[in-house]
Amino acid sequence: MKRGELYRVFKPGGDSKQYRTFVIVSRQTLIDSKYPWVICAPVFTEGQGLATQVSIGIEEGMKHESWIHCDNLRSIQKSELTQWVGSIPPRKMRKLNYALVAALDLEF
Repeated sequence: MKRGELYRVFKPGGDSKQYRTFVIVSRQTLIDSKYPWVICAPVFTEGQGLATQVSIGIEEGMKHESWIHCDNLRSIQKSELTQWVGSIPPRKMRKLNYALVAALDLEF
């Protein structure tokens, strides 16, 4: 399991969909630890092109164009991340990092 990987989750808590795809955004140290949870960003079929959203598609393993929404981060148990979909390439990871900075209002 690695940062930037996409997983399809069955009935994620509080979601109206039977399945939702999520991308892992936790730091790799946490992912590699025995801690049972990781932070993930959900993927939706629609986006508004906000600074907190990143477009992904077939190249990343999705069936169609979709959007990662960094304003809706969730903690998900690692045990729920079993259906691997794909992974985010380095150039998109940079965009994802910028979207997380915008969503969390971080300054560097």
